[in-house]
Amino acid sequence: METYLQQLISNSPSRLISYADFIGAALYHPQFGYYMKDKQKIGRLGDFITTSNISDVYGRLIAKWFSRICKTANLDPVFCEIGAGNGRFAQSFLQEWHETINTPLQYIIVETSPFHRNLQKELLKNYPSVIQIENLMELKAFEGVIFSNELFDALPVHVIEKSHGQLFEVMVGYQSEDLVEKKIPLENEDILCFLRESGLALRENQRIEIPIEMEKMLQSISNVLTKGFVVTADYGYTNEEWMNPRRAEGSLRGYHQHRMINNVLENPGEMDITTHIHFDYLIQKGEQFGLRFLTKLRQDEFLLKTGILKELEDHYDPNPFSEVSKRNRAIRSLIMPSGMSSYFHIIIQLKGLHLNESDLFSL
Repeated sequence: METYLQQLISNSPSRLISYADFIGAALYHPQFGYYMKDKQKIGRLGDFITTSNISDVYGRLIAKWFSRICKTANLDPVFCEIGAGNGRFAQSFLQEWHETINTPLQYIIVETSPFHRNLQKELLKNYPSVIQIENLMELKAFEGVIFSNELFDALPVHVIEKSHGQLFEVMVGYQSEDLVEKKIPLENEDILCFLRESGLALRENQRIEIPIEMEKMLQSISNVLTKGFVVTADYGYTNEEWMNPRRAEGSLRGYHQHRMINNVLENPGEMDITTHIHFDYLIQKGEQFGLRFLTKLRQDEFLLKTGILKELEDHYDPNPFSEVSKRNRAIRSLIMPSGMSSYFHIIIQLKGLHLNESDLFSL
């Protein structure tokens, strides 16, 4: 990876590359990229954990909710998951579907990582309704639900900073064989357009990530969706939250063996790189691309609205060491104020449908 980055930087006219180019290579290079390598990334033996790895109840609950909204919206049950990771969410979703719903279902996974495609194929081999594709554009005219869990936070971002009253783009170069940051006056028109549209005005010495790839991904989703919902589960900030002085250094971080790494230039290709997403901009651009905003809820609020407490009622066991009790503890961890779900939000957008938020949660 380092040799590739050296060549990439050396071949650049300025001998600098943007953070977006660096992250794109570090995460998605076909051979050296973190997500492309044959290496466990999710779970106790990996570098980070997702909601679906805490308990199967997350996928099972969304399966039930999906079944209900298909009836409400008169949609065929076609579910598309972008970036399915190790396949645990899909597995729990499909288990619930076949155990309690058991109607025809098409489950589509969009996955760029060959390693994760192989994991998914093995884990889901008993579910013939699963289709794996590599590119979102293969969906074409899609009707159903497009779901993602921690997709947008893993897309490449540019980094800018305000210093002495001037905006700079933070670039990546080499110095004494080490990757280092270099600041250049901000000239990138896509970034300037983002700042104009979002209305964000940086404070002195504030640094922030600019999600140009998020906008492109959102437009691609809208291009293939003709009728249905876009359900996005991720962590991020509103514009107001971005301007909190506590976030003056931005949110770009790395994760390796469940440790947070502040300097993402360390060991490229060997760790996850992530950033909080811009919620307001995702909603705003979605509207421009024809995705009508329906609701934004904290993940724990969403789970409560979809009936997670009923899972506790239906699966009570007085033995604290039983599988049922373990599952109940996992469920509680998903809705406790200090739990993982309090850091995530669910954003729901729709296209080609005329529904209100109340239609989503009629149990």
